[in-house]
Amino acid sequence: MKDHSTIGRPAPLVDGIEKVTGRARYTADLADRDTLTARILRSPVAHGRIARLDTSRAEALPGVLAVVTGADCDVPYGVIPIAQNEFPLARDKVRYRGEPVAAVAAVDAGTAEAALALIALEIEPLPAHATAAEARAPDATLLHDDKPGNIEREVHHEFGSAEAGFAEADLIREETFSCAEVHHAMMEPNATLAEYDPERARLTLHSCTQVPFYVHLAVARCLQMDTSRIRVVKPFVGGGFGHRTETLNFEIIAALLARKAGGKVLLRLSREETFLTHRGRPQTDVRLKIGMKRDGTLTAVEAEVVMAGGAYAGYGLVTILYAGALIHGLYAIENVKYDGYRVYTNTPPCGAMRGHGTVDMRHAFECMLDRMARELGLDPFALRRANLLEAPTFTANGLMVNSYGLPEALDRVEAASGWAERRGKLPRGRGLGMACSHYVSGAAKPVHWTGEPHAVVQMRLEFDGAVTVLTGASDIGQGSSTIVALAAAEVLGIDMGRVRVVANDSEVTPKDNGSYSSRVTFMVGNAAIEAARALREKLILAAAEKLEADPADVVCEGESFFIPGAAQSELPWQEVVYAALAREGTLTEKGTFRTPEKAQGGKHRGGAVGSTMGFSYGAQVVEVSVDEATGQITVEQVWSALDVGYAINPLAVEGQIEGSVWMGMAQAMSEETAWRDGLHAHANLLDYRFPTIAESPPVEVHIVESIDPLGPFGAKEAGEGALSGFPPALVNAVADALGIDVNFLPVTPDRLLEAVIKWRRAQKRAGGAA
Repeated sequence: MKDHSTIGRPAPLVDGIEKVTGRARYTADLADRDTLTARILRSPVAHGRIARLDTSRAEALPGVLAVVTGADCDVPYGVIPIAQNEFPLARDKVRYRGEPVAAVAAVDAGTAEAALALIALEIEPLPAHATAAEARAPDATLLHDDKPGNIEREVHHEFGSAEAGFAEADLIREETFSCAEVHHAMMEPNATLAEYDPERARLTLHSCTQVPFYVHLAVARCLQMDTSRIRVVKPFVGGGFGHRTETLNFEIIAALLARKAGGKVLLRLSREETFLTHRGRPQTDVRLKIGMKRDGTLTAVEAEVVMAGGAYAGYGLVTILYAGALIHGLYAIENVKYDGYRVYTNTPPCGAMRGHGTVDMRHAFECMLDRMARELGLDPFALRRANLLEAPTFTANGLMVNSYGLPEALDRVEAASGWAERRGKLPRGRGLGMACSHYVSGAAKPVHWTGEPHAVVQMRLEFDGAVTVLTGASDIGQGSSTIVALAAAEVLGIDMGRVRVVANDSEVTPKDNGSYSSRVTFMVGNAAIEAARALREKLILAAAEKLEADPADVVCEGESFFIPGAAQSELPWQEVVYAALAREGTLTEKGTFRTPEKAQGGKHRGGAVGSTMGFSYGAQVVEVSVDEATGQITVEQVWSALDVGYAINPLAVEGQIEGSVWMGMAQAMSEETAWRDGLHAHANLLDYRFPTIAESPPVEVHIVESIDPLGPFGAKEAGEGALSGFPPALVNAVADALGIDVNFLPVTPDRLLEAVIKWRRAQKRAGGAA
């Protein structure tokens, strides 16, 4: 890579000042004195038929402007076009406790709440199933009549021959792992501001979403409005982590209320209601069988995954496919058999969460690799190195791998942690564990296939010398607006201060599919580079005309245009801007990105899921100390290396890796949702436990740059790949510290203590028998 003038250096985020000074306006900040307040009536039971729903008294209450129920929307929605079975407000049946049944818009919160109390709701209870095992029982009540056995989706894939692979193995082991359901716990509770103009029949929606385009489509569909009459704006968003990668019920409900009231409605959910909207990582059971040779070479993998997906389809189809697809892509494995079952349960719908579909499977896989290495007398690093890929290549299931920085990532964390010198030499109760991980740089095929480019960026040259970048990409804190600004500044050779980014307003910005599957840097970054290059060519033509030179000889750099070696040939940026505008008037250029066909996955059913232009690759070492008397785990330090292709903004990359490690630690040690008779028992940020800064260990980040040939400036994703490495690294560290293997997440003190007690009893019995 050549030296760069702007990228490759730490840069503060372009919207950082607004956030740290409190000037940033989030959706809930946008209401004014004319805004109505909305509230939702929710089901008090987990499963039942709606026998009576009478809203007449609520409608008659002074100050109530609108009441809506399931009768106001008979169009189902869902992020996957072939799996849309959810309504914004329940119709006929309720399928989880807390499901919206009715909603009101009133002049103030007190009136809205009083109106809810006046709604008569009678529900005939049906048997409820909170777990996948209950829902799959032969006598289980169906949540959806068209889904026998409460199976939303089952997947059966085999690549190569697992049977033949196991026949070649010197060691075969099989274990079952259970991983709890977890929630995103983003900082900002859900909120939507909807305004309907009855004279013009137009709707404007401000919402805390990661996918404004998908919200636009779903609202138009459910309200049966033409898309041209809807405007969707994404203000500042206080985190998402996947929770907001699909249209959510409250967004459609707010739109329904605004239209019925003929005005502006703010629907702001409480923290408990935000938890009930859920869309988190499903409770997952993984049965995993692995075969390997004495040197650690993998010969076969057989996996069965069962996910408790909640009451509606959501992303379920994709999640269960991801779990199998991304067994591939990290190591060289030719023989893989996968069976996946996504099960309907009477709990809030699950969905996408950071590391979508891969975290629990990767956890089981990396734990088993360590245990088999132990049996074979191999070092865990040596076992991983025995199974490295050679890029460029395609996996057995058709995934493209063009760049592969895992070998360097392994080297980095092994050396930094002092693995060779320290592992096995620490006192009892202290241990080191390691694991590897990977993730996609954007899905190669979008959820809503329209044939359009995956990303479009417009770049406009302004009369004042500024460059305005218009993008539909959603910056939810990951720094996507900064990436497009850096790309523009780098290609055009200008200071970042000249670049203005306008994002996420369907009235002025081009369509973008949204922020999910770590797609924005790769796809939108490439589109921004293309737009900037087109604009630079126009500027070079104008400069060449003034210099009376061949455009091929003109260099654009450092806010000037010049011919190297020529005396008195330099033109300042502003002068060339005036010349370019004089030649053509306002200059607007467009950049797009489409995924190459070879990156779009295998030809088997579901083969598009997991396909991507490039994978990030990570290796982690975690050091823990464990109190055997209490089961308390303390993470002493983490070493995390991630191959990000090229770090366009190292400051943001480092933050993303640290955030991924932190979320992995939370899932590994404490996070889980819990249900009591269908009621969410942890629907607040006190009972839903995750580490605070007080428990957060030092994280030493190592950025690996493999320079991907398709990535923008060689870059790949940086925000998800490190997450799934932490949980198995922690469990492997606990095994090193105590000699105990555990097959559950989270590893809470009570569960670990119970495992220690069982282990001691087993040791005692074994000693007595001997």
